[in-house]
Amino acid sequence: MLSDVNSHAPDGQPWRITVLRNTNGMVATFMDWGATWLSARVPMLDGSVREALLGCATPSDYLHQDAYLGATVGRYANRIANAELRPLSLALVANQGPHQLHGGPEGFDKRRWQIVSQSENAVHYRLDSPDGDQGYPGNLIADVTFELLEDNTVSIHYQAQTDRLCPVNLTNHAYFNLDAHHGDARQHRLQLHADSYLPVDSAGIPAAPLKPVAGTSFDFRQPKCVMDDFLADSDQQAVKGYDHAFLLTHSDKDQCAATLWSADGRLALDVFTTAPALQFYTGNYLAGTRAREQESYTAFQGIALESEFLPDSPNHSEWPQPDCWLQPGEFWRSETRYRFTPQ
Repeated sequence: MLSDVNSHAPDGQPWRITVLRNTNGMVATFMDWGATWLSARVPMLDGSVREALLGCATPSDYLHQDAYLGATVGRYANRIANAELRPLSLALVANQGPHQLHGGPEGFDKRRWQIVSQSENAVHYRLDSPDGDQGYPGNLIADVTFELLEDNTVSIHYQAQTDRLCPVNLTNHAYFNLDAHHGDARQHRLQLHADSYLPVDSAGIPAAPLKPVAGTSFDFRQPKCVMDDFLADSDQQAVKGYDHAFLLTHSDKDQCAATLWSADGRLALDVFTTAPALQFYTGNYLAGTRAREQESYTAFQGIALESEFLPDSPNHSEWPQPDCWLQPGEFWRSETRYRFTPQ
């Protein structure tokens, strides 16, 4: 996949690829551009290996896609309505119509992150974001550490600090497909431990208060096939499928927030996170995205489970979650773990 590894990024420097391995034979690959998770190759019980992540064929291909494949996104993941921090009467740089998505047109996914340290099983990236970057206040230092554990878990630790009051919401935008052949990911089964979700309009902007999942197509409290209730109601139809934040019933890194199973049931992915919400996205707009094994992906070929605050949280202090505003002198920290288990 890395045939142009000797080519150069937009800043004229080469891509820096880090490969992590554990004693089980799992291999996870990362790139400093966008602090991007490129690949997760999981050894199966029958001796085969499954690639669990969507990705591009070469590093430079990542510059020519807008799906945020595997990228670390920030300063604020997901959407901010009208690109405005209303509590500060501050305008951000819009990049999705009048709104801001994933930190703006030159968000953290489009930056060279510094490699602070790396080892056989971990890589630590850092990014300095100056005051005014994409409209955000304050000089911010962001850190993300990827660690491959012996139980086939990819652990992601986020940290940020700022010298001015600013909202922070970092996540990773990996798309998972646990099948041996990456077909329609809606054939996966999902369990999501959430009692409520956030309805959005066609632009993905929160359009109503949190809504109970009970009695709706958004109820994944018991495992079900993603396709079972697909496009069953107007909340899904507005965004061509699932692309919604679910408020988790707990934010405990030791309690499972969600589990995804391959269509054949032979590979499971458990998600653990300290974040208050997961954005469940069925890849509704993936069509045309450059792909590793084929020319381009089709819609619904991958599933994202992004740990985060609810979208537009800086403008909604009423929501029942921790404060997304980072104070000067304090640290924002978040941890998410993705554990791959052959069945």
